[in-house]
This record gives sequence, structure tokens and C-alpha cells, in this order.
Amino acid sequence: MRGSLIFLFVLLNLLCYQLSALSQTLKNENNFELIAHRGGVVNKQIPENSLKALNEAINRGYYMVEVDVRLTKDGVLITHHDKDFKRYYGEDRLVTAMTWEEIQGLTGDLGQKVLKLETVLAHCEGKIQVMIDNKIQGFEKEAFDEIINLLDRYGLRGEALMIGTEASTEYFTGKINLSCSIDQLKENVKRKDFNPNNYYLFSSAIPSAEFNWAKEHSFMVVGAVNTWVYAHKKKETPEETIEKLKQVGVTFFQIDSIYETFF
Repeated sequence: MRGSLIFLFVLLNLLCYQLSALSQTLKNENNFELIAHRGGVVNKQIPENSLKALNEAINRGYYMVEVDVRLTKDGVLITHHDKDFKRYYGEDRLVTAMTWEEIQGLTGDLGQKVLKLETVLAHCEGKIQVMIDNKIQGFEKEAFDEIINLLDRYGLRGEALMIGTEASTEYFTGKINLSCSIDQLKENVKRKDFNPNNYYLFSSAIPSAEFNWAKEHSFMVVGAVNTWVYAHKKKETPEETIEKLKQVGVTFFQIDSIYETFF
């Protein structure tokens, strides 16, 4: 009996290894790099910007995870999408009106806690790259300095991407790869300090002419496929968007995880 159990254990481990290898082979053959929107793989059981969501993205082989960053009343960087805590936590107060100590007292409807940015980046180190969605209002130099310091501390800045704000653009230019529209890129190539590694094209609609122009100027191109867009204004389906982006040559995609089956 014991011998049979050992044999079964070995067999299961071998099967897991083969499935993992197959998954990686398919990923390489497809040549698509996926960025997990909202902090990882999110569903009815796994909340956004949680360690569970992040771990699931890591386990599924995502290239990168998008992390929403906000600043508390007392200057602590946290990962949280909304400007308040009403959704998930039932607390109708702004992030900027609460201290970190107060926020630590919140528990989400799925048992999750709000995380510090450092906690998330430390967890990403050596496992997955990061896209920072900067949701900090205004110009907060100390907070911006800390974002860069944390990315450096955990070896993530080299490949990091940022969705920035107008107030923070000049500060982060040259420090991290910033999202741009095609019109913004065409203005940026005129800068005296122009470097294509400072910017990337980010959009859910990228015609072939814009894709080709971006690649000719050595810009990274990232397609965006997010549920919010389709719930509010998109007329085409997510699958149609993805197919159009694939056809023009896009290989990097920021997606909500429900769309990963299209890759």
C-alpha cells in the first residue's frame, strides 16, 4: 500500500511538471506577453490587488502584473484602485483622508486586507514584472521618489511600465517607461532628450499605421483589453478587439484575466 502511494505521488509530480512545461511551450509558441490588470487574476473568489490574485498571475505565467498605487493621508503607498474604500470594504472614505493605521483595520468582503506597495513589490521580486498605475493626485515628489526606490530595491525597474498622470510625467520621464497615446509619442520624438525606452504606446485601438510608426521609432506597443471599457462604451466584443490587435502585430497585452482564453 505504501509503495503504491509513493508511486502515485511521483506520478502526480511528473504530470504537474509536464503540464507546466506544456504551458510554457504554448506561451512561447504564441509569443504573447500578458499583463494582469487589477493586480492579478481576479474573479468572484479572488479580489483585485490581493496577494491571492498576484499569486494566481504568477502561477499562470503572466509576464507582468498591473498594480494600482495610491497615497494615504500619512504618506504611505498602498495598492488600491478606487479613490475610496466603499467597494469591497464598505467604507465610504477617501484613501487620502485615512491613515495607514486606520486602513489596516479594514477587511474586505472576501477577507482581504489593503496592501502596502512594498509588500506587493517584494512579492513580485524574481517572479513577475510590474506595471504601475499611478493614481496619486497632484505632484508628490517624496512618494514618487519612494516608488522608484522600491522598484530598484526589488530589482523591478528595468522592465517596469507606468500609466502616469499629467502632474507626474516630467518627474518620471527617463526614470520609467511611460504610457502614451500615438499623439503624445509624436510630440515626444521632438524632445531633445528623446529616448524610445522612456515611452510605450498603450491603447485598446491601434491601427496598423500607428503600430508600424511606433515600431519604426522603437517604441514598445501594449494593447489594453479591460472589462470596464466594454461595459461602458465599446461596441465590439473583447474577442474582436484582441483579434484586431493581434493582426496588426501587437504581442504585449494588458488584460482582465477573463480574457486569457483568447491567447
